[in-house]
Amino acid sequence: GEVVFYVDSFTEANHPETGRAAVRVLNALGFAVTVIPQLGCCGRPLISKGQLETAQAWAKANIRQLAPYAARGVPIVGTEPSCILTLRDEYPELLDGDEVKAVAGQALLVDELIARTAVEDPSIAALFQPSTAKALLHGHCHQKATAGMESTLAVLGLVPGLDAELIDSACCGMAGSFGFEAEHYDISRAMAERTLLPAVESASDDTAILVTGVSCRQQIGHFSGRRPQHVIELLAASLRRS
Repeated sequence: GEVVFYVDSFTEANHPETGRAAVRVLNALGFAVTVIPQLGCCGRPLISKGQLETAQAWAKANIRQLAPYAARGVPIVGTEPSCILTLRDEYPELLDGDEVKAVAGQALLVDELIARTAVEDPSIAALFQPSTAKALLHGHCHQKATAGMESTLAVLGLVPGLDAELIDSACCGMAGSFGFEAEHYDISRAMAERTLLPAVESASDDTAILVTGVSCRQQIGHFSGRRPQHVIELLAASLRRS
């Protein structure tokens, strides 16, 4: 089938390897991928700061380019929970119209689509090579609050033998731009030090540190010295060589 990969700002500018990994996995699953970058931004930071008029303008632009795909029932996926969940949950609150509802109805986290595909076709597990690795997963707050982590754990379960564990942690402390702001730096660090950083720092060097959101990736990398990777990157690396 066909799928749209919606490229968020951070994937476009900072972590293109995440986007490439997503396309590789989706292609391996048999999807024809159309890559569509955001126009401006999804608007999530603007919504958080109360700049709703500008957020609406960007939302309209993104809806215009995504609506033709949604009208055909094409899934719209991404690797950044805040962006995809903004399409799904926030746009219908910002804007009216059938096109908005259609886009929201097709918006999925990439792991949600992969997990759904695995339920429909369990044979896709054969695409992944066995592993003896361990992995610690930190859940993105926006995802935990609205979508849950079940689909992420399910896709990690497609890699035979992978020992993946969800860290029992609260917010990493970055929270979008919060941790970047000088007046919040100490609070941001203290949040990370409650349970997340101790779990990461006590993990063996060969344990993969996994995230689904860029804020968490930045925070863990900044304070721990470890190099987290997006779940989709581990999945791409686990594909059997054809």
